[in-house]
Amino acid sequence: MAGSGFPTKQVISASRRTDIPAFYMDWFMDQIRQGFFHVENPYSRKVFVVNVAPENTDTLVFWSKNYKVFLDGGYGETLIRMGYHLFFNFTINSVDPVLEPHIADLNERLGQLQTLADRFGPETVTWRFDPICHYVLQDRVLHNNLNDFSLIAAQAARVGIKRCVSSFVDLYAKVTFREKKIPGFSFIDITSEKKRDIVLSLHNTLEPLGIGLSLCCEGDLFHSLPLGCGIEESSCIPNPLLSKLSGARLSQSKDSGQRKKKGCGCYVSKDIGTYRLQPCFHNCLFCYANPSEPGATSPHSTIMNSDELL
Repeated sequence: MAGSGFPTKQVISASRRTDIPAFYMDWFMDQIRQGFFHVENPYSRKVFVVNVAPENTDTLVFWSKNYKVFLDGGYGETLIRMGYHLFFNFTINSVDPVLEPHIADLNERLGQLQTLADRFGPETVTWRFDPICHYVLQDRVLHNNLNDFSLIAAQAARVGIKRCVSSFVDLYAKVTFREKKIPGFSFIDITSEKKRDIVLSLHNTLEPLGIGLSLCCEGDLFHSLPLGCGIEESSCIPNPLLSKLSGARLSQSKDSGQRKKKGCGCYVSKDIGTYRLQPCFHNCLFCYANPSEPGATSPHSTIMNSDELL
């Protein structure tokens, strides 16, 4: 258990803004060895410094849709030897080339899920089925990406995964601009009643498998669910759990920089990814991090300490 006499350590999020395990592990390890990252504020484009020495950093929380490079390179074992604890958010959605055109084969991803659980423990892995999408094509038939959910859930249960996080697609301006470039394609925002029915159905699939369902940034939907139904609001950066796993003292404050009003339950962390300087190449149609100008770079401007970032 974390002792009150020990200093509070930080959690590093790597990263909500790009897929570091899939595309940027060489860069990540170079910066880890140097002990710091330069991170660009996506709004002001000022650059601040995040110090990541093991003395003040406890857990590295990775986010990815493809852990092949990470696993093949033995990066996790190296980071553990360096003194870090690891946690993994692994997004595994149904096969859908329209929505996720550059994603690895589903069986390969399920194999990665097992390898993560075997090497680092299933308690360190959260499966994200995210986001749930409904859309029409030129055939004007309503499609969704729910078809492989039961198959993925069964494999997750077999390897000991206990947590599933999901949400529905958010139609940001960048997403709606992108969809207009595809002839006949349109995302469909289904009714709140249909969303509620879907998440209750997912919960009914997961509960017998021993997997809990949490909703990410779906506050209105969450509060519309029956009391005591067993579905929770998500903390994708779950400091109480991370503290339990590592024994470190971590901040127990919610992250004010995230979408708390929308139902985000993430705890305080420092995200070291950058949309423009580390663009994600999965090119998922629904993703807010999908760059409008792939490969764009910018000069680093003012260097700031991370504590100065508003």
